[in-house]
Amino acid sequence: MSIYALSSGPGVSGIAVIRISGKETSKAIQLLTGKSVPEPRVATLRKINKINTSELIDEGIILWFPGPESYTGEDMAEIQVHGSKAVIDALHTTISDIENFRLAEPGEFTKLAFQNGKINLLKAESVADLISSETEIQRQQAIKIMNGKSSDQFNFLREKLLKILSHVEAKIDFPDEDLPKDILKEIIKSSDEVLKNIEKILNDQKVGERIREGFKIAILGPTNAGKSSLLNHLSNRDVAIVSEIAGTTRDVIETHLNIDGYPVIVSDTAGIRESKNEIEKKGIKLSLNRAEEADLKLVVVDPKNLYFTDVLKGLLDQNAILVINKSDLLKGDIDPVIKKLDHVLISIKENLNIDELIIKIKNNLKNKFITSDDILITRERHRQHLEQCSEHLKNFNKKNEVEDFDKAAEDLRLATRHLGMIVGKVDVEEILGSIFNDFCIGK
Repeated sequence: MSIYALSSGPGVSGIAVIRISGKETSKAIQLLTGKSVPEPRVATLRKINKINTSELIDEGIILWFPGPESYTGEDMAEIQVHGSKAVIDALHTTISDIENFRLAEPGEFTKLAFQNGKINLLKAESVADLISSETEIQRQQAIKIMNGKSSDQFNFLREKLLKILSHVEAKIDFPDEDLPKDILKEIIKSSDEVLKNIEKILNDQKVGERIREGFKIAILGPTNAGKSSLLNHLSNRDVAIVSEIAGTTRDVIETHLNIDGYPVIVSDTAGIRESKNEIEKKGIKLSLNRAEEADLKLVVVDPKNLYFTDVLKGLLDQNAILVINKSDLLKGDIDPVIKKLDHVLISIKENLNIDELIIKIKNNLKNKFITSDDILITRERHRQHLEQCSEHLKNFNKKNEVEDFDKAAEDLRLATRHLGMIVGKVDVEEILGSIFNDFCIGK
């Protein structure tokens, strides 16, 4: 089957790009234009017609990319037409009438590029990350991964493991022959080096994932302290319902922000208090779960009620800022015990000290986004494979020490497999679906 899809995104635009890939691509161009395919990679103006009636749809540019020198590795074409819904719908409808053509699934063009050896799995993921990047730091990270530094590093470590494996298998295949002592030493030295490299990569404070997914800020605290008002203020719009009735927020409400070029996800959570209402209790449980996942907690309290329950005390760790809202209602000084905590006095109603809170948030952000060329992990999938690889290497070293080479070799094979799965060097069909489903249609 050949595939087609709008690749320039939905909505009215000056130009729309429809992409086609597969064995029948040249046939589709001939049917649509009444002419043979143009010169490869030369933008050619053609009249584009409905295939059954020859009725003109639009006049546009045809780009022809014969395989394997194309994005997907197959015969491929891009049709540039005017970006109206009527033109796009007419073109889609007439292509669907061509035999052996169907609409592409999300990410299918890039999936084909991977399957045809045009790109590896890390590059495929970085293409998706580049498309969805909203901030400069996300764009930079996606480009860095696309340039192949991460792939080179993982492939280098995998090659080292394969070399060690060949020595271990030689020992298994020829047990009566003594391997040179320097080779046995080299096995231990090389596996230690790979293990240290992997542990260094894993010790990255999850910066890569933070950049890709966003820095998570959870707004927490008792009911009616002004949590939803703070979310609305930070977002410059009404995201959450604000009411004087305690316990209005029952679910977690999220908003995505760009703070000084850093991607941030702010969550407004249900007010924490003793409650017999089952729905509210579930909301409070969600609040505490979100607190555990957060990179930074903003614990919002009311100055009229500065009594901290055990739950609230537990939230005030080094990744928390105590926000005392409604400071316009404060009479006298605050408790010296509370004064010692990392806090800021604000009034959302009077717009007091909000800037000071934002500066505190920005400082926390910058400390958590310290990037270096050593940041190679951008997804939980990469981290899990590296952790598994590290575990198998530790087991390999233990078995190697007691010269249990058969079992040691199996651990080494598994370690190599996990490294290979990051870049797609082994059969990875089980993970392809989840990766490419995150793409938009047409990419």
